[in-house]
Amino acid sequence: MFYYVDLAGDRQPDSFEALAMPLFDPLYNFAHWLTQDRAEAEDLVQETYAKALKGFSSFQLGTNFRAWMYRILRNTFLTSRKGLQVTMTVPLDLDPDGQLEVAELDTPETILFARSSGEMLQKAIDELPVHFREVLLLCEVEEMSYQEISGTLSIPIGTVMSRLSRARRAVRDRMRLEQRPAGEAAMTVKGTNHGL
Repeated sequence: MFYYVDLAGDRQPDSFEALAMPLFDPLYNFAHWLTQDRAEAEDLVQETYAKALKGFSSFQLGTNFRAWMYRILRNTFLTSRKGLQVTMTVPLDLDPDGQLEVAELDTPETILFARSSGEMLQKAIDELPVHFREVLLLCEVEEMSYQEISGTLSIPIGTVMSRLSRARRAVRDRMRLEQRPAGEAAMTVKGTNHGL
């Protein structure tokens, strides 16, 4: 990495721009996932960049700039009104609200099914509590290592792995519920207790 240094040895804003601008789109995507609103995501990213530029002199060379920026974005979100509301709400259940039919390959129905599956996945991720959603997105979408996620969120690596496992399980369970035919779901609810 190259930094522009003035005679006093201070890093110039040009070096911040060189490091920060390539992160704009991924930061916006993460902000949008967190806020679930385009305008709020734009505001969040703008505030993140303002805070990062202001605090750039405290950034330690040789550390992970990307993780530093994500940490600023996350902390800004969590201290915002929206972030506080989201972190205080927890879904009580994962009730399915629709069903999909299995169709043959390469038909309009399969295209619709694939689109519906993508929408179901998006919905399942959106319904995760923030602390699960952010770990899942940083790992799967931003392709951060456990170490980077740990540094970004200021949590132990074991917590990263635990939250990631729980997030994946919650999404998988939600997808299974959504894809069950109505009759099968009713049979599961009735159940049988042979030998119990």
